Amino acid sequence: MPTSPTPALPNSRTEPDGSVVVRVLSYNIRSMRDDTEALARVVAACAPDLVLVQEAPRFFRWRKKLARLARAADLVMLSGGGTAAGPALLCSLRATVERTEDVLLPLTPGLHRRGFATAVVRFGNVRIGVLSCHLSLQGEERYEQSGMLLDQLAGMGVEHAVAGGDLNDRPDGRSFRRLAAGLRDCWATAPWGGEYTSTPADPHQRIDGIFTTPGVEVLGCGVPLDLPGVTAEDLRAATDHLPVLAALRVPGSSPSGD
Repeated sequence: MPTSPTPALPNSRTEPDGSVVVRVLSYNIRSMRDDTEALARVVAACAPDLVLVQEAPRFFRWRKKLARLARAADLVMLSGGGTAAGPALLCSLRATVERTEDVLLPLTPGLHRRGFATAVVRFGNVRIGVLSCHLSLQGEERYEQSGMLLDQLAGMGVEHAVAGGDLNDRPDGRSFRRLAAGLRDCWATAPWGGEYTSTPADPHQRIDGIFTTPGVEVLGCGVPLDLPGVTAEDLRAATDHLPVLAALRVPGSSPSGD
């Protein structure tokens, strides 16, 4: 990892024109099986408004475990977890929740069940659709799920949306390219920080990402490398992926988006 300081991403705020700047974090937390204190430090230091979680705890006392992480980072649970087969959403108290929906995807025999955690939230008068995903390890199923993700966003009834997660695919892969053709790949649009998300000990591939609908302005997106109070050891100890953080400027929705 580079040792030179990374320019800071913009902070959350409401702009004079009514648009909002939100900070969105996507993070595979490996069922919180690693150093949960380091994990909480990383999440809190990112100061996110929205957290798109993958591999949230899904079994014994999973709600309590996810709620404990949310509290430690001054966030609240929004949706997902065991009811979405792993993806989950957390948010700050800045967000007003309009609705949530956990979506289970078709099960392929012999493969892991997958799902989407989704929500529509408001920041002031700005309305945003949110989706967290963890796509299949199997190529054909993953490609089908990428299409389902695009369909899910299109059916949310919002003008502006953000989706992200562990894609299990690289930017030159079919599923990643399908998403990038229908949405805006935030790293490719405004790269910031580090690029590679796997693995923390040897970052060499980008298999996690954040995407937005075209009307959202990407102010910066990438792996945060210089978080206050977080060491390189914390990033290695927290989980087996590196986080992806984006700052987005979202305009107010037009009446047709309501």
